[in-house]
Amino acid sequence: MNTESLDILLVEDNVLNQKIVSFNLKKYNFTVTAVTNGQDAIEAVKSNNYRLILMDLMLPGMNGYEITGEIRKYETEKGVENQVPIIAITANTLDNDREKCFEAGMNEYLSKPFTAEQLLEKVMHFLA
Repeated sequence: MNTESLDILLVEDNVLNQKIVSFNLKKYNFTVTAVTNGQDAIEAVKSNNYRLILMDLMLPGMNGYEITGEIRKYETEKGVENQVPIIAITANTLDNDREKCFEAGMNEYLSKPFTAEQLLEKVMHFLA
């Protein structure tokens, strides 16, 4: 696997969850940048070229749906042809949560708790 440009943005306010996800992805040579809120996530997207975003849904201030909407709006304004894939990561597992993620512009959904293998499988789907 090419280890260049395997940058992932992790939008997660729980530091323990950040550490677990980062640890599991760094084993496969991914570079993980973690932010804890919507404003930092949007600024990170504007100033970096991420290959993938892992988006928690329940965040203080802006939630993951709103952050995704802002990212998609920015991509549209900039004329980005290939939108960065966004995978929702959430403890919410209601029937309509998955649907709401797709409606908000996310590409995939992963419910907590998840295994390292499940995480890697979702990530590799978009980066392989």
